[in-house]
Amino acid sequence: QVQLVESGGGLVQAGGSLRVSCAASGRTFSSYTMGWFRQAPGEEREFVAAITRSGDNTYYADSVKGRFTISRDNARNTVYMQMNSLKPEDTAVYYCAASPRGWSRSTEYLYWGQGTQVTVSS
Repeated sequence: QVQLVESGGGLVQAGGSLRVSCAASGRTFSSYTMGWFRQAPGEEREFVAAITRSGDNTYYADSVKGRFTISRDNARNTVYMQMNSLKPEDTAVYYCAASPRGWSRSTEYLYWGQGTQVTVSS
């Protein structure tokens, strides 16, 4: 079992930056690929970014490529996402999730956090 707790969301103006964090319980954090997803009101949950177990490989949605950076610290059981040049369309609840296998589909993720709200004002 892995429990995930996100933090770091908030309100920011367009063009600003935020860093969201996700702290995991348990001693098997490094066994999981970690991902960030987001869900805006009235929209489906969508993939944002993922990072492999060792952190050697990262993947991004086209909409955030070049603006968001995912990273992880296995010693601290934490995954981060630095979000720069934020846009109003980035407004959503951001969720972190843990997958024992792949990274691209939400169905591959077994464990999910409760989410943190990110609001970008224009």
